[in-house]
Amino acid sequence: MGGLGAWTAWPPFVSAIRAERGADRVLLLEGGDALQGSYTALKSEGADMVSVLQALKVDAITGHWEFTLGEHRIKEIFGTLERKGSSGLNLLAGNVRDTDMAEPVFRGWRMFERGGVKVAVIGQAFPYTRIANPRWMVPNWSFGIREDAIRKAVGLARTLGAQVVVLLSHNGFDVDRKLARRVHGIDVILTAHTHDVLPQPLKVGRTLLVASGSHGKFLSRLDLEVADGRVMDFSYALLPVLSDAIAPDPAMAALIGGIRAPHEAMLSTELARNHGLLYRRDSFAGTFDDVICDGLLAARDAEIALSPGFRWEASLAPNQPITWEDVYNMTAITYPAVYRLNMTGETIKAVLEDVADNLFNPDPYYQQGGDMVRVGGLAYTINVDAPIGGRIGNLTVLRTATPLEPSRKYVVAGWGSVNENVQGPPIWDLVAGYLQTQREVTPRPRHAVKIVRAGG
Repeated sequence: MGGLGAWTAWPPFVSAIRAERGADRVLLLEGGDALQGSYTALKSEGADMVSVLQALKVDAITGHWEFTLGEHRIKEIFGTLERKGSSGLNLLAGNVRDTDMAEPVFRGWRMFERGGVKVAVIGQAFPYTRIANPRWMVPNWSFGIREDAIRKAVGLARTLGAQVVVLLSHNGFDVDRKLARRVHGIDVILTAHTHDVLPQPLKVGRTLLVASGSHGKFLSRLDLEVADGRVMDFSYALLPVLSDAIAPDPAMAALIGGIRAPHEAMLSTELARNHGLLYRRDSFAGTFDDVICDGLLAARDAEIALSPGFRWEASLAPNQPITWEDVYNMTAITYPAVYRLNMTGETIKAVLEDVADNLFNPDPYYQQGGDMVRVGGLAYTINVDAPIGGRIGNLTVLRTATPLEPSRKYVVAGWGSVNENVQGPPIWDLVAGYLQTQREVTPRPRHAVKIVRAGG
């Protein structure tokens, strides 16, 4: 996810582990969101990161944002159950089914042998892809948690001699923690999607949950001791990938340099100067989210702005330029059109309530991940412990300092709509134009969202 630069530091890590343990004793697994999040990923339809994963010799991956490349491109890269894809990479996603007969589209699991031990890796793609992302991009596929299918895959793998069962999952941490309590026989869940990072695995019954963060910032090394057909012990290290402190791998650096060379001049062009910490890292807002929302309000002459709540890309330190590359790293999706439409206050509140329930529903299986939609021109209070429909209150239009009126229509600008045929400029052009008019960006204190908990 994000820019290519950090990946030059990965080969030394991976090579060192393979050299120490022996390549025939190591599995390298990738948890999804790999083929998106940068200009080169967008323009190459994921081919840039396919090259990186191939160079790293990744044994298997699963997916989420990969599916926003569309069915045709995913089948071209990864193939299906019937045929191999052009990349040669193993996409494991047993919970993806065709919408006609509910037959599996991709291989659900694969047996590897490492050091004389049979290891079954079961792949679980993001179960809510058709809700969180445009379903028209994957019209013939359905998703879902499909707990029973995982249970059957675990049983079949054990029957066929698996001594270790790994779930390579893009469910999200809370979903996987619940799943570990309900599906027995999984030794390790490599959990992704929610960008959590744990210094040590969390043990749920006999299952180890490993969370390795995002953006290639960490490499999780999990060593298993296996005897008598079961995991007897483990050791774990969360390895920070400090790209400025690790000598780049020459081959990977050359590969990435070749990918970036045609675009380097444009990507490095300065749009504005940053005078604070800019990030998209918070559950409710972020300082670069504020920049995006301010740009939406200004460029689309809107009263309220809505920006999708995914936490992408590395933070920008104070006193550094904001470049075209930074903007693309924050916004490069395949459905970038900026819309401008009228919404009633009632509809705006309903949108916020719906997203809040996706995040804070007490049942993890109803949590669809991501973060709260970012807002511009609007303030509100959220009680995360309240029941559905009752979390959002005190909505105030900042331009007029007046309460949001349920029946009144407001001009709303936003982007990342899951609807088809949305008309408007791409978000990166709008944000870049706004930055060029500002020239200097100083993040402001953020008080628009007030968070309360039950009883306090």
